Amino acid sequence: MSKPSLPSGTRDFGPEIVRKRYYIFQTIRQVFENYGFQPLETPAMENLETLMGKYGDEGDKLIFKILNNGLSDPDKSEKARHGFELVLAGKNEKSITERALRYDLTIPFARYVAMNAGQLALPFKRYQMQPVWRADKPQKGRYREFYQCDADIVGSRSLLNEVELTALYAEVFERLDLPVEIRINSRKLLAALAEACGGSDQLTDITVAIDKLDKIGIEKVKLEILGRGLNEGQWETIRTFLSIDGDNNSRLAAVESLLGHLAIAQEGITELRTILGNDPPGNLVLDFTLARGLNYYTGIIFEVKAVGVAIGSIGGGGRYDDLTGLFGLPGIPGVGISFGVDRIYDVLEALQRFPEAVQAGTRALFFNLGQAEARTAFRLMQMLRSANIPSELYHETAKFDKQFKYAEKKNIPLIIIIGSQELENNTCVIKDLRTGKQTTLPQTELFAYLSRRGA
Repeated sequence: MSKPSLPSGTRDFGPEIVRKRYYIFQTIRQVFENYGFQPLETPAMENLETLMGKYGDEGDKLIFKILNNGLSDPDKSEKARHGFELVLAGKNEKSITERALRYDLTIPFARYVAMNAGQLALPFKRYQMQPVWRADKPQKGRYREFYQCDADIVGSRSLLNEVELTALYAEVFERLDLPVEIRINSRKLLAALAEACGGSDQLTDITVAIDKLDKIGIEKVKLEILGRGLNEGQWETIRTFLSIDGDNNSRLAAVESLLGHLAIAQEGITELRTILGNDPPGNLVLDFTLARGLNYYTGIIFEVKAVGVAIGSIGGGGRYDDLTGLFGLPGIPGVGISFGVDRIYDVLEALQRFPEAVQAGTRALFFNLGQAEARTAFRLMQMLRSANIPSELYHETAKFDKQFKYAEKKNIPLIIIIGSQELENNTCVIKDLRTGKQTTLPQTELFAYLSRRGA
């Protein structure tokens, strides 16, 4: 029998990791709730037609397709073989596959809104914390199965939503004690750049190339731009746009000088000025190299980068005023952001920013020293549990050494011993494994003692 293994790009999470991840989830969830967002969950798989064509050609290639049940062996069926060839080429063939694992949480949310618009009180503020799947090449910080935590607002065009989401980002990372830069740009400026370089039909080619800037560098971006049919003069305009530097106000002035003659650029500049004029957090940075290569963004776009760690973005999002129109429900604007929990975990781990209390599990272990002793220990244990003090009773009568080793392996700080003498005297012995200190006290005082010590 072969050694068991995991699919590439997936991971198991042991208790220590799960507790740290739970800390991240709880921190984000609490801020979502404080800002008035409501929870939502959608299925792990969607109809393939729901997902395809929503993420651009690059994104569509990364969608995990699910094979239909009862397929014939492709080697025995010419039709099936042809269908598999189409699927492998990135095309849809309903005889082979009709469903896929969700690529992100935004498109399923848009589908949900389109199906339930009549019952929603708009604007509708939802948050969603679930896994997504992408057929990407696994590497550090990039997985094939990972969690996203999204917050979206639909049914409002107000820029106060973008201001609020910027503040939400800042508050979450402040609570996590994680230094970040919150970067913003406008797809309207990118649309203006495309217009200045020959027309709006160039937008996708330009944004897909710019989105790779951090990964491949400016020279390879140039080669990709030229390879997509643009000329040297148009590339020079793009290079000037990407090279804009300075503080936020200086960058706005520079981009207005470059593209301000175009109406759509003026719209984008006005929106950015509105956000920057609403008491923004100090780590909000205007970044014209930010493209967010997904086709559905139409206005302000966000990206969060950790400071001091070489890793990709740990958050991102933007406005998508036309998204529900993809499902036959035009006219419902939306804006949203996402947290990359897996990368946030990696950054917190690298910077050693997890609080020690995150690992708090069982606080007290009752030794099992006999049937009568165990009955008393069980009664006291249940009393502690009812007061939210996590406790355990060792599962069988055993030597002290074995029970001590169990406590040490689980990092249980307190040992409670009730032997025959303690049973007779209605007392218990408490030993703190962190300090070695040992205390004997009446069983009736156990709860008060542990409460005072913060157990």
